[in-house]
Amino acid sequence: MNQADLENTIPHARGIEVHDALQTLDRVRSDRHIVITNQVSSRLWPTLCDHPLDLNYNPSAMGGAIPLGLGLALAQPDYEVIVISGDGSLLMNLGCLVTVVNSGATNLSIVLLDNGQYEVTGGQKTPGNHGADYAGLARASGFSCVHQFAEATAWRNAAASSLSGPGPRFIWLTIRPRPGDYGKAVGRPIQEQMANLRQQFRSDAR
Repeated sequence: MNQADLENTIPHARGIEVHDALQTLDRVRSDRHIVITNQVSSRLWPTLCDHPLDLNYNPSAMGGAIPLGLGLALAQPDYEVIVISGDGSLLMNLGCLVTVVNSGATNLSIVLLDNGQYEVTGGQKTPGNHGADYAGLARASGFSCVHQFAEATAWRNAAASSLSGPGPRFIWLTIRPRPGDYGKAVGRPIQEQMANLRQQFRSDAR
């Protein structure tokens, strides 16, 4: 995707730069936040943060990060869980929004990075590229705490409060598409991440 293509992607071309979005999230997360990333975010988050409660989850199939986060939220109610999902991954499993609300889990936040494209597979436009109302979908699914940001300063100013409202929470970030090849994940192997996560749970339980 060249720069002309990027500028023609509206409103995403005026959105938040993905690194800015993730850096803001890194600044406001606490030591009681489990953070699950997926696809593009799983490649970028390890360059910003290396925490034992991080799980950079990148299987070949899309759409599994939110169900994984829900399972952790139910199994570990003393922690807050943040799932960072792309719009393409969410579109693969929209039913998970209803499942999250129906579960009764209140310690789960979904942060949607919506750039309108399948970035890791070549920048193809998603079906939701032109006008999908993800905030409306979240509200219709039963989320009472829904926030939407398309500008970096607004996100920085409200990130902490957006993550502290009554859960479950849905935060929709409009992200600026960007050219480039993210390549392979740069974080720790998944087996090491899982071991670190279990060890942190045991340490915190003492």
